[in-house]
Amino acid sequence: MGSIAQLSRNSFPDGFVFGSSSSAYQFEGETNRRGKGPNIWDTFIEEHPERISDHSNAKVAVDFYNRYKEDVQRMKAMGMDAFRFSISWSRVLPHGRLSAGINEEGIQFYNNLIDELVKNGIQPYVTLFHWDTPQAIEDKYGGFLSPNILNDFRDFVELCFQRFGDRVKHWITLNEPFMFSVNGYDTGTMAPGRISTLENYPGQPKISGATEVYIVTHHLLLAHATAVKLYKEKYQACQGGKIGITLVSHWFEPYSTSESDRMATKRSLDFMLGWYMDPLTKGDYPQNMHDYVGGRLPRFTEEESKMLRGSYDFIGVNYYTTYYAQNVEDVNYKNIGFMEDARLNWPGERNGIPIGPQAGSGWLYIYPEGIRHLLNYIKDAYESPTIYITENGVDDVNSSSLEEALNDAIREQYYKDIFHNVLKSINDHGVDVKGFFAWSFLDDFEWASGYSSRFGLFYIDYENNLKRYAKNSVKWFKQFLGKDESTKLQDNIKSKSRMEEGSARSRKKSRID
Repeated sequence: MGSIAQLSRNSFPDGFVFGSSSSAYQFEGETNRRGKGPNIWDTFIEEHPERISDHSNAKVAVDFYNRYKEDVQRMKAMGMDAFRFSISWSRVLPHGRLSAGINEEGIQFYNNLIDELVKNGIQPYVTLFHWDTPQAIEDKYGGFLSPNILNDFRDFVELCFQRFGDRVKHWITLNEPFMFSVNGYDTGTMAPGRISTLENYPGQPKISGATEVYIVTHHLLLAHATAVKLYKEKYQACQGGKIGITLVSHWFEPYSTSESDRMATKRSLDFMLGWYMDPLTKGDYPQNMHDYVGGRLPRFTEEESKMLRGSYDFIGVNYYTTYYAQNVEDVNYKNIGFMEDARLNWPGERNGIPIGPQAGSGWLYIYPEGIRHLLNYIKDAYESPTIYITENGVDDVNSSSLEEALNDAIREQYYKDIFHNVLKSINDHGVDVKGFFAWSFLDDFEWASGYSSRFGLFYIDYENNLKRYAKNSVKWFKQFLGKDESTKLQDNIKSKSRMEEGSARSRKKSRID
């Protein structure tokens, strides 16, 4: 396979896709203009500014709505094959429901973006839901707390298939339903900010115990299956695309050699990844979840199980970090949340020693081999699916100088180590990985962290008209994605051979004529 230093795109299988990722709310801006309706993040930030670390908002974000053309040129210059972005539900359906009207200006924006990508040889990978439920349907029936959302979600995704499906060949129904459910309906750290434990916000009323978090995931899974069924029955044959889902998972190592911590490691994977992959492959939640959550875990009907099983052409995997898995014996039953249900603790340190170097964010420990372990586990546990790594990256904090910010040697080394481990999964374990998307193309609005966390390949100067600067990792990516001289020589030989073959066929045809 060669050393890490020798890695290039030619180290990967033919057709392997390299790209970068984004989401509408984190990139676009124009949150209350251009015909867009409010979504739960607009409301969450307005009502709870204290839950955003720097008290910022995404009204402008990185102004991708108005600057997408110049950013697409940056992608092209880097040699990127693809770009993953999401469609803002409330930008195309301001009131969340098809019957309440379409915002054609929003439709036109996404048409323009897709056309610009395709024109420049960049494949669009489109996420349909990236955590931004329209506020109108949140107000009307509670959004993903209600099964009513299934029909409205179906209408929304069908509109997208109809308007964009002639050019979009890779659809992702949902992004990280785990984070949306747990952070939105258990810890309250993200929109819509509902809290089932008091740990983070003491003094606020407890809403539901750990109940809503499971209801929301249940409806997310059914929404996913509904979208896939629609696409496969009505659009896939004529449009020729593929459809999947993006899931996030940490990797876990046992906190100790005890049997209870070893079992906690498997339980951690079940509660984070299996919560989704088991229904998608087996039609039901993991037995660990039935055992630990009991009657609060919703049940699928036989028809729903059948619809869920195999409802993907590929699985998107987002990997960022690894934690220790520690069994928790004693639980405060007056304060039950998701982690209490699972009887788990996920520390990043053991005996004062971190599992890996800490990145800019306190939650992110650098542990590149975790992606290899996770990919291998998914292959072995879940019928060897086709996988795209739809997000992976490492962040910096705000630096004291531009020069310091652009010198992101940690990010460059991080991607080298990640690619090395992905290749080992492909070559040594036979994992069917088809592509890799770096998070993120630009620094952006990082949800509860606001603009204090920088994952981008490009630095955004928030004090100077959002000017973009290429970090040093961009230069490395350009070199990595560019073909080396030996490959260029081989391409020239192949091209010359094809030309000679074509000339010979022409001469032969002339003789026949």
